[in-house]
Amino acid sequence: MFERRGIYKLKDIKMNEGQKREQLRKHKMLATGLFLMMAALFIGMSIAIKQSAQPWMYYVKAFSEAAMVGALADWFAVTALFHYPLGLRIPHTNLIENSKQKIGDNLGSFVVDNFLTAENLRPYILQLNVARYASDWLSKDKNQALLLQEGSGYLRKVINDLDDSFVIDLMGKQAGALINEFDLNSLLGQGIQYAIDKEAHQPLITFIAGKLQLYISQNEELVKEKVKQESSALIPGFVDNIIARRLTNGLSRFFEEIAADEHHPLRAQLSEQLILIGQRIQEREIWVDELQQAKVAFLESGQLASIANDIWSNIKRSLLEGLAADNSAIKNYLARMISSAASSLREDAAVADNINKWIRKNAYAAVMRNRNSLGTLISKTVGEWEGKALSEKLELEVGKDLQFIRINGTLVGGVVGLIIYALSELVF
Repeated sequence: MFERRGIYKLKDIKMNEGQKREQLRKHKMLATGLFLMMAALFIGMSIAIKQSAQPWMYYVKAFSEAAMVGALADWFAVTALFHYPLGLRIPHTNLIENSKQKIGDNLGSFVVDNFLTAENLRPYILQLNVARYASDWLSKDKNQALLLQEGSGYLRKVINDLDDSFVIDLMGKQAGALINEFDLNSLLGQGIQYAIDKEAHQPLITFIAGKLQLYISQNEELVKEKVKQESSALIPGFVDNIIARRLTNGLSRFFEEIAADEHHPLRAQLSEQLILIGQRIQEREIWVDELQQAKVAFLESGQLASIANDIWSNIKRSLLEGLAADNSAIKNYLARMISSAASSLREDAAVADNINKWIRKNAYAAVMRNRNSLGTLISKTVGEWEGKALSEKLELEVGKDLQFIRINGTLVGGVVGLIIYALSELVF
């Protein structure tokens, strides 16, 4: 029985407003029809008794008379909830419309005091398993694709909506503040020391030595000309050529040896000189002054804003192109992140447990913190409804069930009247 009643209630919830109005109209007609039937029965029995009275007729008349009284009394009670009976402004009628603010206040307090309590909320909050729901949803490829598509579109919108001038100005100010705080002497000196400690300068030496060897070997004629220009007029030209050739070959082999030998003495000498330069940059006042002046000149030149503009333009263009393309690096990265998140939620119980704990804690705290606000919202919302509209809405929702009060009142009133009449006949 209860299961069927639950099904009927579910069907009522799914009805639209028109269907509810039609249902209410039918039940009103049924209750009114029953009253009219009792009235017709009463009139018929009254006429029949005058013409040819039979004992049973008095019982039927008593039943119908009491049924009419019960029907009218319950009609008045039900109608008084939502309207003025027959349009008469009788005190304590049209209760819903006249008491909407009190109803809203009481409803808000009722919900807060009986539903939004720690005892009632805690069992439901503890059953929240958002991580499992998210994992089940993300485990499907179509949902991952949907999330990637929607997320990419949202990110593109956010990037396009950004104020470029604001971003560029912010980047410039942040970079300027960062540069202004830098101790360039220490940074540059320590950077040189770090590069030497990590042998980062050796490839550069190899590269420079190789380039010098190649340049000298390819420009032997130029060396000859320089030797002749510096040579004495008494020295024959072929001697100058021999000297130039030997000089060229010697320098070429020298730089070739430097490029090939990682332990060449010149490399050690260069390393020592670089270390010395790094120390001087950190210690000598002239370097401090020079770098400080260079830093100030750079910050005041306006080049930082231009650099920030170029950087942001390139970043923005790359991001928008990447988010619009199908197989871009950024989209592939986002897809891997989504897949990784799904795997973590599905396989890592600790991660899922931490997420659920965080959500439960914050959901519980948010509801408990705003429970009174919810009561105020209910009270304010009901109070701001138009009285007539509220009355009609409530009648539409519960009016059908209230018509059974009229029907029951008719039948119960008739039975009670019949019993009273029967007892009076029995006694008197």
